[in-house]
Amino acid sequence: MDRTKENFERDGFAILPGFYSAEEIDSVVGSIAQRKLERPLDVTVDLLDTGERTLLGLLSAQEIATRRMKINDLYLDMPGVRNLALSDRLAPILQELLGQDPALCNSLYFEKGSQQPPHVDSIYMTPVTPNHLIATWVALEDAHADAGQLEYFPGSHKVEQMIFSNGTRHFVPDEMPQWHKYMDAEVEKAGFSKVTFAAKKGDVFVWHANLLHGGGPIADMQRTRKSLVFHYYSRPDALNLDMKLEPMLCSSWINRPIQAVPEETFARAQFEQAYLEKYPDVAEAVREGRFVSGIHHYDMYGKAEGRTV
Repeated sequence: MDRTKENFERDGFAILPGFYSAEEIDSVVGSIAQRKLERPLDVTVDLLDTGERTLLGLLSAQEIATRRMKINDLYLDMPGVRNLALSDRLAPILQELLGQDPALCNSLYFEKGSQQPPHVDSIYMTPVTPNHLIATWVALEDAHADAGQLEYFPGSHKVEQMIFSNGTRHFVPDEMPQWHKYMDAEVEKAGFSKVTFAAKKGDVFVWHANLLHGGGPIADMQRTRKSLVFHYYSRPDALNLDMKLEPMLCSSWINRPIQAVPEETFARAQFEQAYLEKYPDVAEAVREGRFVSGIHHYDMYGKAEGRTV
């Protein structure tokens, strides 16, 4: 543990190779696959190519199978996912590195690489107390070089974060170009170099909330890079935010509603259902994978053809 903490404090991350067994990983991956087949209406997803937020149950089976997405907060009602986040072996490590009891506050499931530009988590999930946020990334399969691997900059957690116009370190969307310019300059000044994590199934990557990291480019879109990401506030911060904590070993998880979905999402889902019911030829094309969805067909051809619902 001393070496792990030393590495974490010096470099902003720690790697726990082969931390979970193939059996532990396969059990969770299988349960998530089943959840996707069920298409529940209480699971929020973010579509990575468009930025749209929707519900898993509002997507067609074809969309779920083909679109790049981030499935949010499966930890809320899937014990197997929670067990990966706060196992009896991992929770004490997080407690030591965070310096506080960890409180699991979200989970993110990816089947494809995120291709997310370099960023730090603390500007989006800004803790009440500085450094009271930590994160883990669990490899659910070997990460192929063409699948868009995790990338990070060792030591970058020591960069003093920019103050936004709101007077805090919590991001202002319109000021993100300025933030990226600032970080690029700090990285160059300090001489930090980007490193790629060639993860193996069962590896766990733990990082400081200020570590600059992102997702590398995907060279082969047919390849998956299944992973689970978890974020943890400290227990004191979670209590300060008046969050409901459920105890789990030497830690806890935050019990909260799912993330809100825009109202127009439901209108799009209603249009999708009505469009496919009215035009069986489109429904067949979607099933065959020639179109991602009915809305995709409508945008490409249906509107010009005068198709309506």
